[in-house]
Amino acid sequence: MDAALRGFYLNVPKSDVKLFQQLAKKMGWTVSDKEAILDKYIQSRPENVELSDEDILKELNSVRYDK
Repeated sequence: MDAALRGFYLNVPKSDVKLFQQLAKKMGWTVSDKEAILDKYIQSRPENVELSDEDILKELNSVRYDK
């Protein structure tokens, strides 16, 4: 089944985590905590970014102050 996925955060009491993980597995869902998502993002980052410090500051300032 092709379906659009939507991610969201859900707070579950520690006592219900195993039950929630079992339910997610039965439904074919994936469960990740914030740390796992951050680790995956860090591992997928580019190694060599072709930007100078000045380029980074210019972009940062344009996003912050040029609205």
